[in-house]
Amino acid sequence: MHRKKICYAGILAALILASVVLLRRDAWVFLKWYFFITLLGILAAPVADRVFGGFDDHGWLFSKVIGLLFGGYFVWLMAVIGLVQFTNRRALVETLILAGILWTAALRKQGKTFPDWNTVLLDEILFFGFFLMWTWFVCFNPQAKGTEKYMDYGFLAAMMRSSALPAKDIWYGLKNINYYYGGQYYAAYLAKISYTDASDAYNLMRTMISSFGFVLPFSLVRQMLLSHYGRKTFAGRRLGTGRSFLGGILAGTAVSLAGNMHYVLYGLFGKVFRLSGYEDYWFPASTRYIGHNPQTNDQCIHEFPCYSFVLGDLHAHMVNIMFVVTLVAILYSWAVRVREQRQERLRREALEEKEQLKRPKKYVKDPLPRRILRFAWKNIWEPRLLLAAFFVGLFKWTNYWDFVIYFTVTFFCIILVAFYRYGESPLQAAGCIILHALEVFGFATAAALPFTLTFETMVSGVALCTSHTAFYQLVVLWGLPVAVLVVFTVYLIGSFGKRYRKRRDGNRFTAFCRKMELSDVFIWMLGFCGFGLILIPELVYVRDIYENGYARSNTMFKLTYQAFILFGMMMGYVFVRLISENVRKWVRGIVIALLGLFLLTCGYFPYSVSCWFGNVFQTDRFQGIDATMFLESTYPEDAAAIRWLNLNADGQPMILEAYGDSYSDDCRVSAMTGLPTVEGWYVHEWLWRSNPEDLTAKRQEIDTIYTSQDAQEVETLVRKYGIRYIFVGSRERAHYSNINDSLLESLGSVVFRQGNTYIVEIGQ
Repeated sequence: MHRKKICYAGILAALILASVVLLRRDAWVFLKWYFFITLLGILAAPVADRVFGGFDDHGWLFSKVIGLLFGGYFVWLMAVIGLVQFTNRRALVETLILAGILWTAALRKQGKTFPDWNTVLLDEILFFGFFLMWTWFVCFNPQAKGTEKYMDYGFLAAMMRSSALPAKDIWYGLKNINYYYGGQYYAAYLAKISYTDASDAYNLMRTMISSFGFVLPFSLVRQMLLSHYGRKTFAGRRLGTGRSFLGGILAGTAVSLAGNMHYVLYGLFGKVFRLSGYEDYWFPASTRYIGHNPQTNDQCIHEFPCYSFVLGDLHAHMVNIMFVVTLVAILYSWAVRVREQRQERLRREALEEKEQLKRPKKYVKDPLPRRILRFAWKNIWEPRLLLAAFFVGLFKWTNYWDFVIYFTVTFFCIILVAFYRYGESPLQAAGCIILHALEVFGFATAAALPFTLTFETMVSGVALCTSHTAFYQLVVLWGLPVAVLVVFTVYLIGSFGKRYRKRRDGNRFTAFCRKMELSDVFIWMLGFCGFGLILIPELVYVRDIYENGYARSNTMFKLTYQAFILFGMMMGYVFVRLISENVRKWVRGIVIALLGLFLLTCGYFPYSVSCWFGNVFQTDRFQGIDATMFLESTYPEDAAAIRWLNLNADGQPMILEAYGDSYSDDCRVSAMTGLPTVEGWYVHEWLWRSNPEDLTAKRQEIDTIYTSQDAQEVETLVRKYGIRYIFVGSRERAHYSNINDSLLESLGSVVFRQGNTYIVEIGQ
């Protein structure tokens, strides 16, 4: 055993040395980021030990996420309520104070057990290895430009320079950010406590999440399979260890590295099947199939994690991956604990019943009110469920859609637990369900309150779908995981039938919850929830500004993204579970065939990496991790001016630059500096503010400032918006052919000039 620890430690040390060679000048900032996320894991180790004490590694990987969530939330809360400013030093001190509180409480606890350090070292090797791999890839295309990267980087930069939260909206400078900005905040939090620049933090955050996208499903599914195979040993070795490891690897691969069958049919074997559109296949095509091929008036989005990791948007749905998988692990741990408590309760009740028979006069039945209060208290104090509720509540802040999705997943887990605990009494089970659901909703609402008090919803209601996906397209996208779910469902029903015929106590649902393996029932529940998430966009959609031609787009995107994650964990478990079991040959044959199809979808990972990052073994193409490195090549006239603002503008003073359309190259100054401008990307602000008339009026006033000949009118507008810096560069000159340079320069001092680009600073 010591030999294995030494071997694992040597591998980890070799990976650290490899990072120094591969990342060159960026190795220091990479290792610093890794050190601080590990430090946050140690901070939360007492919590993880309490929640995941039954796991072999005591939730070592999940402790990193819990530490990030707890530390970041505490610092954010202090800043939002105005008690402590959001600065590097204060954030670090607050984090250390929280760590001291958690560890003081933990050290007072008696009977502490320790994790399997071999498993911990293996976890760390995988986490560091994938973190290094993704960071290495990103160094070949690090730019925070294209798609929605301007928005993501701009939010991060805004919070990095702001000491108050929420920060000002970079594209609507008179107000604060009105978006679920929690994901970008956590990047800013980790950057501030580690003293990392925003330009490096952007890519380090996305590559860290990519690593979590593999190792967290790996850890959870490995533990579920270990629980299934039990703790039996043979010749000193634990049975099922290899199978569990393989299941974890498949789950991590399915969630973070695999694509869908669209890639297989249109990309990998496009020349074989010659389906329409295969000639122009590029890796984003697998996320834009419904409504795009063939073209219809119902264009939808169905992205998945591997695409997000490659493309590099630090968007809410991607950042939240590490939090949602951790929530699922907490729910599983809670279900396991309830099973243990039920076994303990049955033994205790059996002893009490014997004592009652011996001394019947001593035992008097409590009055109903006291029994109700005892029942409520026993079910309210559920530390794991309260932690799950905390996660669910924070999803309102990190990715609002996930609040609804994972409240539902939590509710299904509550039903499972209630019938497992009180299946013999439907009334008690119903009471348990209601009590726990209210508890989760109430605690989640309270946790998110500092955010929701100022957040203005972007939703206009729910509507029935008038367009639906062609059946063959559903089969292409979701046929594989649904087939795995169907096969596993048939297997469970058959297995349950054999067991249930032997004992007919209670109803069938209760018997199913109790007689079947908990890991089987739980993973089936995840698959069932995933199926529901792909079905809902065929029935209803959430209304927003995207109606004509894109009505279902956002709903399908946010729901099926989570379906992909849930299906991925289910497939990793089911493949190993059924192939290794003594099942009929035809069942094993079907599962092996499905496994083969799944392995084909994994080709999406190397294909997309080569498309986006190019040849990562061609070392002369190495650029580094700086997300703003593109400025000099893309905006040679403006780059020096943008960097001047980053060095000289303190806080978040208002700037003025040309407004622009969403997803364009416009508004690059506000995005790259985090400084708020009067108005930026139009469609995004329309979505966030729901006030297009106001946005149009602001556009007209920006036009006036840049082009008017009336000095008094321009000065009035400058005072109205509190503009500190006026930026005139390449995009402004492309936008306006008649800029009144002399008037703009007369408003203040020209603090920067290079070629046709200049910055005017206006005195207070």
